[in-house]
Amino acid sequence: MNKLDRDGREPLDLLQELEEVLGIASYPMNWPIGMGKAFEGLYDLYNQRLELYKGDERFASLEEGDKLFGSNPFYEQVKDDIELLNEAGNEFSEEAILAGELTPVFFGSALTNFGVQTFLETFLKFAPEPHGHKKTDGEIVDPYDKDFSGFVFKIQANMDPRHRDRIAFVRIVSGEFERGMSVNLPRTGKGAKLSNVTQFMAESRENVTNAVAGDIIGVYDTGTYQVGDTLTVGKNKFEFEPLPTFTPEIFMKVSAKNVMKQKSFHKGIEQLVQEGAIQLYTNYQTGEYMLGAVGQLQFEVFKHRMENEYNAEVVMNPMGKKTVRWIKPEDLDERMSSSRNILAKDRFDQPVFLFENDFALRWFADKYPDVELEEKM
Repeated sequence: MNKLDRDGREPLDLLQELEEVLGIASYPMNWPIGMGKAFEGLYDLYNQRLELYKGDERFASLEEGDKLFGSNPFYEQVKDDIELLNEAGNEFSEEAILAGELTPVFFGSALTNFGVQTFLETFLKFAPEPHGHKKTDGEIVDPYDKDFSGFVFKIQANMDPRHRDRIAFVRIVSGEFERGMSVNLPRTGKGAKLSNVTQFMAESRENVTNAVAGDIIGVYDTGTYQVGDTLTVGKNKFEFEPLPTFTPEIFMKVSAKNVMKQKSFHKGIEQLVQEGAIQLYTNYQTGEYMLGAVGQLQFEVFKHRMENEYNAEVVMNPMGKKTVRWIKPEDLDERMSSSRNILAKDRFDQPVFLFENDFALRWFADKYPDVELEEKM
């Protein structure tokens, strides 16, 4: 929980929202003493100490609390909150954390670099070791396997706007990466050489010569990779299970504001869609572009990046919510399209219907009982 140097919501309210929205139990590792201009520091439940925001000393014992803060009403409130947490809060359990049933919660202020070191030290202590990853045939690749393998989980264009670079982020599952090694890309049946590879720490980056299971490396990409791609070596040509993808809920029609910027517009669309945050569909009849996303924020980010990274202003018109279903090409008849279901192509040119609502989907199923629709996401 960040920005304690500013006034904000009560920590108990934040924990309650976290548990309700994410569906996971929480355990506060520390607790704020005041906030905003009245912020004094943190009551560290896990390390049983006080972390001080003001003064020369960084830490103090809990026994010194009353002396340091006297009758400070915020400290008195903290002691009441701690008593409530001890009686009615969740118990700390390393097993539950590793099982994904409990999340530790830290408070602090990144802007003033307060509480960050404690968070990082504790994260290193409880971060799980690399685990195996399942292949499409159900077998698990062990992180101690000697053969290198990994998968692309993210693609980011324009990491450095000066060079218009594009990075494919690879999580190493097994073996060891060595700079210049050749890998297989089973999706395409082709190979690639990993020569220009980097790692990131905040805004800094450095070239990587070696990395092992659990590490994340950034591979410079000219359009070779897609999110979910598997990388292997030697005779290994397996693929890992597909990564989970989101189901678009809201849709926008998008077009270039300036017809003279069509080249930049299409380049931006192609690269940003490949990153995976938004989905692209093309109207089967008109060729119009339609974007699907989970929430409004993705559209705002898309618009901002198109204008600032590709110099292409866009016009976006809301289409509301749609229900997406794929249809086999051999079952498709363009006359199936109606005012209640838009026929389109996804970015892989596969036919798909965008239904107005669940009623329209049921109506279609009743009218074409022999046609099988697929929900891919």
